[in-house]
Amino acid sequence: MLDKIHIIQGDITQIAVDAIVNAANTSLLGGGGVDGAIHRQGGPVILEECRRIRARQGGCNVGEAVITTAGQLPAKHVIHTVGPRWQDGLHGEPALLDQCYRSCFALLDECGLTSVSFPNISTGIYRFPKQDAARIALTRIAALLAENAAITRVNVVCFEEQNADIYRALLEAMRQH
Repeated sequence: MLDKIHIIQGDITQIAVDAIVNAANTSLLGGGGVDGAIHRQGGPVILEECRRIRARQGGCNVGEAVITTAGQLPAKHVIHTVGPRWQDGLHGEPALLDQCYRSCFALLDECGLTSVSFPNISTGIYRFPKQDAARIALTRIAALLAENAAITRVNVVCFEEQNADIYRALLEAMRQH
Protein backbone atom coordinates (compact mmCIF):
# COMPACT_ATOMS: atom_id res chain seq x y z
CA MET A 1 0.00 0.00 0.00
CA LEU A 2 2.93 2.38 0.56
CA ASP A 3 3.58 2.30 -3.19
CA LYS A 4 0.29 4.19 -3.62
CA ILE A 5 1.68 7.17 -1.63
CA HIS A 6 3.56 9.82 -3.61
CA ILE A 7 5.34 12.87 -2.19
CA ILE A 8 5.26 15.84 -4.58
CA GLN A 9 6.87 19.23 -4.12
CA GLY A 10 4.70 21.73 -5.96
CA ASP A 11 1.33 23.45 -6.25
CA ILE A 12 -1.62 21.28 -5.20
CA THR A 13 -3.98 23.32 -7.39
CA GLN A 14 -2.21 22.13 -10.55
CA ILE A 15 -2.54 18.35 -10.06
CA ALA A 16 -5.28 16.35 -11.79
CA VAL A 17 -6.84 13.88 -9.33
CA ASP A 18 -10.36 12.93 -8.30
CA ALA A 19 -10.11 15.17 -5.23
CA ILE A 20 -7.77 17.65 -3.66
CA VAL A 21 -7.97 18.31 0.04
CA ASN A 22 -8.28 21.87 1.23
CA ALA A 23 -6.89 22.83 4.63
CA ALA A 24 -9.97 24.92 5.32
CA ASN A 25 -11.16 26.93 8.30
CA THR A 26 -14.42 26.31 10.12
CA SER A 27 -16.23 29.08 8.20
CA LEU A 28 -15.52 27.41 4.81
CA LEU A 29 -15.34 30.92 3.33
CA GLY A 30 -11.72 30.86 2.21
CA GLY A 31 -8.58 32.14 3.84
CA GLY A 32 -4.85 32.20 3.25
CA GLY A 33 -2.35 29.54 2.23
CA VAL A 34 -3.72 26.43 0.53
CA ASP A 35 -7.31 27.51 1.25
CA GLY A 36 -6.90 30.85 -0.53
CA ALA A 37 -5.06 29.27 -3.47
CA ILE A 38 -7.79 26.67 -3.99
CA HIS A 39 -10.54 29.29 -3.89
CA ARG A 40 -8.63 31.62 -6.25
CA GLN A 41 -7.75 28.92 -8.78
CA GLY A 42 -11.07 27.08 -8.59
CA GLY A 43 -13.23 30.16 -9.00
CA PRO A 44 -16.46 31.32 -7.34
CA VAL A 45 -18.36 28.03 -7.71
CA ILE A 46 -16.39 26.55 -4.79
CA LEU A 47 -17.29 29.45 -2.49
CA GLU A 48 -20.93 29.25 -3.60
CA GLU A 49 -21.06 25.55 -2.66
CA CYS A 50 -19.33 26.27 0.65
CA ARG A 51 -21.97 28.92 1.41
CA ARG A 52 -24.73 26.35 0.75
CA ILE A 53 -23.02 23.90 3.11
CA ARG A 54 -22.78 26.65 5.75
CA ALA A 55 -26.49 27.43 5.34
CA ARG A 56 -27.31 23.75 5.74
CA GLN A 57 -24.99 22.81 8.62
CA GLY A 58 -23.25 25.95 9.87
CA GLY A 59 -19.69 25.39 8.63
CA CYS A 60 -17.30 22.53 9.32
CA ASN A 61 -15.93 21.47 12.67
CA VAL A 62 -12.28 20.66 13.36
CA GLY A 63 -11.55 17.09 12.25
CA GLU A 64 -14.53 16.92 9.92
CA ALA A 65 -14.70 17.25 6.13
CA VAL A 66 -17.17 18.30 3.43
CA ILE A 67 -16.97 17.99 -0.35
CA THR A 68 -17.63 20.40 -3.20
CA THR A 69 -16.95 20.46 -6.91
CA ALA A 70 -13.54 21.83 -7.94
CA GLY A 71 -14.59 24.60 -10.28
CA GLN A 72 -11.76 25.41 -12.68
CA LEU A 73 -9.19 23.19 -10.92
CA PRO A 74 -7.89 20.10 -12.74
CA ALA A 75 -9.29 17.98 -9.88
CA LYS A 76 -12.93 16.87 -9.94
CA HIS A 77 -13.73 17.68 -6.30
CA VAL A 78 -12.41 19.58 -3.31
CA ILE A 79 -12.62 17.97 0.11
CA HIS A 80 -12.50 20.72 2.73
CA THR A 81 -11.19 19.59 6.11
CA VAL A 82 -10.45 21.69 9.18
CA GLY A 83 -7.25 20.84 10.98
CA PRO A 84 -6.53 21.71 14.59
CA ARG A 85 -4.65 24.80 15.71
CA TRP A 86 -1.53 23.73 17.62
CA GLN A 87 -1.55 24.80 21.25
CA ASP A 88 0.85 22.45 23.02
CA GLY A 89 -0.14 18.95 21.90
CA LEU A 90 -2.10 18.40 25.11
CA HIS A 91 -5.47 19.55 23.80
CA GLY A 92 -6.26 16.67 21.46
CA GLU A 93 -4.46 18.15 18.46
CA PRO A 94 -2.90 14.84 17.26
CA ALA A 95 -6.24 12.99 17.45
CA LEU A 96 -8.03 15.83 15.66
CA LEU A 97 -5.45 15.86 12.85
CA ASP A 98 -5.77 12.08 12.54
CA GLN A 99 -9.55 12.55 12.32
CA CYS A 100 -9.11 14.92 9.36
CA TYR A 101 -7.59 12.08 7.33
CA ARG A 102 -10.31 9.64 8.44
CA SER A 103 -13.01 12.13 7.45
CA CYS A 104 -11.43 12.73 4.04
CA PHE A 105 -11.11 9.01 3.31
CA ALA A 106 -14.75 8.50 4.35
CA LEU A 107 -15.80 11.02 1.69
CA LEU A 108 -13.51 9.42 -0.91
CA ASP A 109 -15.19 6.09 -0.20
CA GLU A 110 -18.71 7.53 -0.12
CA CYS A 111 -18.21 9.29 -3.47
CA GLY A 112 -16.33 6.44 -5.18
CA LEU A 113 -13.18 8.53 -5.71
CA THR A 114 -9.85 6.76 -6.24
CA SER A 115 -7.15 9.46 -6.27
CA VAL A 116 -6.48 12.33 -3.89
CA SER A 117 -3.92 15.00 -3.11
CA PHE A 118 -3.40 16.17 0.48
CA PRO A 119 -1.65 19.36 1.56
CA ASN A 120 0.28 19.65 4.84
CA ILE A 121 -2.82 20.09 7.01
CA SER A 122 -2.42 22.42 10.02
CA THR A 123 1.31 23.12 9.52
CA GLY A 124 0.98 26.68 8.22
CA ILE A 125 -0.68 29.37 10.30
CA TYR A 126 -2.12 26.67 12.59
CA ARG A 127 1.52 25.88 13.59
CA PHE A 128 1.27 22.09 14.01
CA PRO A 129 4.88 20.83 14.22
CA LYS A 130 5.76 19.65 10.70
CA GLN A 131 7.50 16.42 11.69
CA ASP A 132 4.61 15.37 13.95
CA ALA A 133 2.01 16.28 11.32
CA ALA A 134 3.86 14.27 8.67
CA ARG A 135 4.08 11.21 10.93
CA ILE A 136 0.36 11.38 11.74
CA ALA A 137 -0.54 11.90 8.07
CA LEU A 138 1.54 9.06 6.66
CA THR A 139 0.62 6.61 9.42
CA ARG A 140 -3.10 7.26 8.99
CA ILE A 141 -2.96 7.32 5.17
CA ALA A 142 -1.15 3.96 5.14
CA ALA A 143 -3.71 2.45 7.53
CA LEU A 144 -6.64 3.78 5.51
CA LEU A 145 -5.15 2.51 2.26
CA ALA A 146 -4.93 -0.95 3.83
CA GLU A 147 -8.70 -0.75 4.47
CA ASN A 148 -9.67 0.65 1.07
CA ALA A 149 -8.28 -1.12 -1.99
CA ALA A 150 -10.26 1.17 -4.32
CA ILE A 151 -7.91 4.10 -3.63
CA THR A 152 -5.18 3.89 -6.26
CA ARG A 153 -3.13 7.02 -5.56
CA VAL A 154 -2.55 9.37 -2.63
CA ASN A 155 -0.36 12.40 -3.20
CA VAL A 156 1.04 14.45 -0.37
CA VAL A 157 1.75 17.76 -2.03
CA CYS A 158 4.20 20.01 -0.22
CA PHE A 159 4.59 23.58 -1.38
CA GLU A 160 7.96 23.90 0.37
CA GLU A 161 10.90 21.60 -0.34
CA GLN A 162 11.61 21.33 3.42
CA ASN A 163 8.21 19.74 4.00
CA ALA A 164 8.65 17.41 1.03
CA ASP A 165 11.99 16.26 2.48
CA ILE A 166 10.32 15.50 5.84
CA TYR A 167 7.63 13.39 4.15
CA ARG A 168 10.10 11.62 1.86
CA ALA A 169 12.33 10.64 4.79
CA LEU A 170 9.39 9.36 6.83
CA LEU A 171 7.92 7.42 3.91
CA GLU A 172 11.31 5.85 3.19
CA ALA A 173 11.63 4.83 6.86
CA MET A 174 8.16 3.26 6.72
CA ARG A 175 9.17 1.31 3.61
CA GLN A 176 12.28 0.01 5.40
CA HIS A 177 10.23 -1.52 8.21
